[in-house]
Amino acid sequence: MSLLAVRGLNAGYGQGRVLHGIDLEVSLGGVTAVLGANGAGKTTLLRALCGMIARDGEIRFEGARIDRMRAEDIARLGMAHVPEGRGTFTSLTTEENLRLGGYTRRDKAEVGRDLERVYRYFPRLQERRTQQAGTLSGGEQQMLALGRALMLRPKLMLLDEPSFGLAPRIVQEMYGILRQINGEERVSVLVVEQNAALALDFADHVCLFETGRVVMTGPPDTLHGDESLRRAYLGY
Repeated sequence: MSLLAVRGLNAGYGQGRVLHGIDLEVSLGGVTAVLGANGAGKTTLLRALCGMIARDGEIRFEGARIDRMRAEDIARLGMAHVPEGRGTFTSLTTEENLRLGGYTRRDKAEVGRDLERVYRYFPRLQERRTQQAGTLSGGEQQMLALGRALMLRPKLMLLDEPSFGLAPRIVQEMYGILRQINGEERVSVLVVEQNAALALDFADHVCLFETGRVVMTGPPDTLHGDESLRRAYLGY
């Protein structure tokens, strides 16, 4: 069953079109990885899905059309976007950043309970809950961005280059937590990732982008089994 279904999606900036007729799906409880070179349109895809830029085409979330909805209304439905660069409010504390993640929620009484839930996944954030976010390490800021997204109680997380600039040990720890969240809570994930091998190990479905178009979609084994695609996107 599809949680997110995209058909004929076009998007861009001003008069310049970046995405050309994108078809894509994320299954309920599934993980879809979007791979492609820089400039292929991967970040634009995430921005279009969550209503940050102008787009046309059909986007369905839990079966309902959302392609004409505003970004804040899409977030309330349970789509959480973790942008590249993390989007941390550096002058606020770790806990203040996390509480901001639940600002669109109407069940304010549950926010405190979800804060404890985030701390269970990311105990390092609890240790630094009163620390100014701008003084956290890069890995801690990425964990903070993921924790803030969890405060939305998402059904789908859109992750843009979550491993960028992080040490391999931190990346492995972070992806381990994401697997736990996906497995325990059935939170679906759409991840844009330059580290193709890491993304393929995490995902159950992969979508290859080239110059704003989908050139291949299917299970990760499909990519591993196609030598030309493997050389082009995995480098071996």
